[in-house]
Amino acid sequence: MGLAIIFGLVAILAALGLLRSLKIKNLMAAGFAFLTFAVFGWFTVMTVLDVLVGSGGSTGH
Repeated sequence: MGLAIIFGLVAILAALGLLRSLKIKNLMAAGFAFLTFAVFGWFTVMTVLDVLVGSGGSTGH
């Protein structure tokens, strides 16, 4: 769960970077920021949902 928290912080920073790069019309930076936000945000959301609803990540794989 600690890794999901760190990735959540990365996703928040990527969202801020996306807004800043769109503000100055830097489309390449906006693309990379969007991809970072999408990947890290999706991982964070799915991990939190798994912990709350699913097995909790303690299956011992």
